[in-house]
Amino acid sequence: MSEEREHALLSASGAKRWMTCTPSAQIEETFPESKSEYADEGSFAHKYAELQLKKELGFINKKEFKKQADILMKDPFYSTALEEYIQSYVTIVMERVAEAKTRCKDPIIMLEQKLDFSQWVPEGFGTGDVIIIADGVLEVIDLKYGKGVAVSAEDNPQLRLYGVGALSQYDNLYDIETVRTTIIQPRLDSVSSDSISAKDLYVWAENEVKPKAEQAMAGEGEFVSGDHCRFCRAKAQCRKRADANLELARYDFKEPSLLTDEEIADVLTKVDQLQSWVSDVKAFALDQAENHGKKWTGWKLVEGRSNRMYSDRTAVAETLLIAGYEDEKIYEPKEIRGITAMEKVLGKKTFEDLLNEFIIKPVGKPTLVPESDKRPEINSIQSAVADFAE
Repeated sequence: MSEEREHALLSASGAKRWMTCTPSAQIEETFPESKSEYADEGSFAHKYAELQLKKELGFINKKEFKKQADILMKDPFYSTALEEYIQSYVTIVMERVAEAKTRCKDPIIMLEQKLDFSQWVPEGFGTGDVIIIADGVLEVIDLKYGKGVAVSAEDNPQLRLYGVGALSQYDNLYDIETVRTTIIQPRLDSVSSDSISAKDLYVWAENEVKPKAEQAMAGEGEFVSGDHCRFCRAKAQCRKRADANLELARYDFKEPSLLTDEEIADVLTKVDQLQSWVSDVKAFALDQAENHGKKWTGWKLVEGRSNRMYSDRTAVAETLLIAGYEDEKIYEPKEIRGITAMEKVLGKKTFEDLLNEFIIKPVGKPTLVPESDKRPEINSIQSAVADFAE
């Protein structure tokens, strides 16, 4: 799954980070772990998905399913929208199960299976949301409930570690030739799969993972900044990340018209990471000042600007009605909910059934993205000129 059920220094979910920047794992241990509402929501989604799959696979009887479902449906994270997203995930998983049954009469199916890859990563373990073994193919399916960005299963180190963990556990029992890894992100309508031979997966684990894991455990190797810094607990104080972002200063903040084409392209490749780094540093500095009494030279903690608000809207309305004011003077006209809020209230399916014909999506404003972006290129010079003119 997207997060480990227990703490591991070299977690599968952080594999891209500690394999790229090997000293980061030990450095992160000096920082406290932080929890977020998004992580809690993801954990709940996994629990609900597991229960729904148990029902579909016949792992649980109707009475026990209803008992557990009634409890989960009282959770604050439960919603009609979540129900539909999880049902979408379950449908895709059951399609993979049906596919496996065409190759093998009785495929092996496991849910929330603990996977041990400590042969290559010290104390390495993870939890596979769904494991399917049928006729030479082992598939590991991972649910990611977040809606940030689509995550590809191609060459994904987290999923590959799950794959090699499952392979090492069941290779002696079944003749496994291929390992397929799949990531399902129902809130993004994204399904991504990748396949690798069992032999090549073992080679990857032995030649690429094991040496990196040994370095990471020892806190050795070179610091490397990049997209993998996003979830690093040391990201706000990391000097390597700071150096990489401050490298933009070599342009001395010249007017864009004075930069060469190559320099502008170079800035574009770094600007998103720069903005992210600045936000991380500001958030860290504020937290230290507000919650730990830290004094930053040249800075002080003050009360931010705020907007006026009613302490009791009902009392305000009653007071004005008593004073003789009419409703139209007190209340604003009713406003329809926004699309996202309405979809959450109605549920995705009902929303589409009732309102799909009324939903439009205007042409997006032109924006520059890396060539690796999957969106098709447009050739509207006028639109681009207007965009930059603003």
